[in-house]
Amino acid sequence: MRKNGKGTKRKGPERSQGASGHSREIALKLPRDYSTEIRRRASELGYKTVSDYVLALHRFRSQVEEPEGTYRPHPALESPAGLPPVRPRLAFETKLGRVYSGDSAKLMRSELEPQSVDLILTSPPFGLVRRKDYGNEDADRYVSWFEQFAEGFVRVLKPNGSLVIDIGGTWKPGLPTRSLYHFELLIMLCRKFKFHLAQEFYWWNPAKLPTPAEWVNIRRIRVKDAINCIWWLSLTPYPKASNRRVLQPYSESMRDLLKNGYKPKLRPSGHDISDKFQRDNAGAIPPNLIALANTESNGAYQRYCRAHGLKEHPARFPSGIPANFVKMLTDPGDVVFDPFAGSCVTGEVCERLGRRWICCELDEQYVRGAKGRFRDTQASIWATGAGPTRTKPYEIYPPNALITNDREAPLVPDGGRGRPKRPTSDGG
Repeated sequence: MRKNGKGTKRKGPERSQGASGHSREIALKLPRDYSTEIRRRASELGYKTVSDYVLALHRFRSQVEEPEGTYRPHPALESPAGLPPVRPRLAFETKLGRVYSGDSAKLMRSELEPQSVDLILTSPPFGLVRRKDYGNEDADRYVSWFEQFAEGFVRVLKPNGSLVIDIGGTWKPGLPTRSLYHFELLIMLCRKFKFHLAQEFYWWNPAKLPTPAEWVNIRRIRVKDAINCIWWLSLTPYPKASNRRVLQPYSESMRDLLKNGYKPKLRPSGHDISDKFQRDNAGAIPPNLIALANTESNGAYQRYCRAHGLKEHPARFPSGIPANFVKMLTDPGDVVFDPFAGSCVTGEVCERLGRRWICCELDEQYVRGAKGRFRDTQASIWATGAGPTRTKPYEIYPPNALITNDREAPLVPDGGRGRPKRPTSDGG
């Protein structure tokens, strides 16, 4: 305690431990609002004092602010939200699952048993050029940052289990060319951590807007980006799986074929279509293209967040994505883990499909909002009882379905290097 100019005592600044073990005083003058917010945030993240929180922030920043080309991620200090990692704490439980708040890399190292998980299913923060609220990493540093989680995946995944990663692409800053970070991530997981690529899936979101606007709408030199890659990986070439769990309705032509019969013959492609082709297998085998719009904006989760003043996670995948893989790759009672849980869509799906589950999310507000997903666990999800919310297929036109005149739509002569001139009021 110190005395101020009037002779009364006031509380001195917090003491922090220096590298030599001796404490040194640093007085920080902050506006009251910032001081209150920093104390609240430090407490939420599990730090005992503000000094510990500031020290961890400093150590973290000293790791990432190195000269270009010398960046070395530090697993003990790095996290997807640009914040020091936090020891995971159990936030809440349900009948079948647990939600942790904190760093999932730490959770896999210290809390989860080796070879205890049947499926790791997640949509990690994408490596975007612009930083988002949900904590994405810079695309160039993404692969190195992700290695700490890959180490945990190998530790906790069962030998016949699967790893499914939904990951979107991004564009290079200021250029109409794509980053390769998500392909580099796939190669790193396979080469360095010995995962097998069981199959690649592509999620087509028909509701995606035509972006990026600069290249698609203004310069008209690219088409809209409407696909996410989904990597299905495993530690063995033969993970447990069954496509019979995710069959789709037969097309009208296939239903006619089953009803009226088909003459076996050799196709021009060389495929021998035998009479076994007429067998009714209760549904069609789906392709590795998943067509599913992401349009939910007023569900139970959103209403819960609004009612409690919580921010909604801006990058949720629709429940049909995790449901597809949970059904195809796990049995009831198996354990599913989502290390980047966000609003816990994966946990909600597993709760309703009878799988045990574990979710981990770094952002405390998203964890609080996730509680809104488990207020009515008796509600059915698609493919369990009432069926999917949409059963009609999405429509996509084949190439050249709309006839255009080449002369009326000339190629951009400079490849879009310059922005087009805005037309004048007289059309000139």
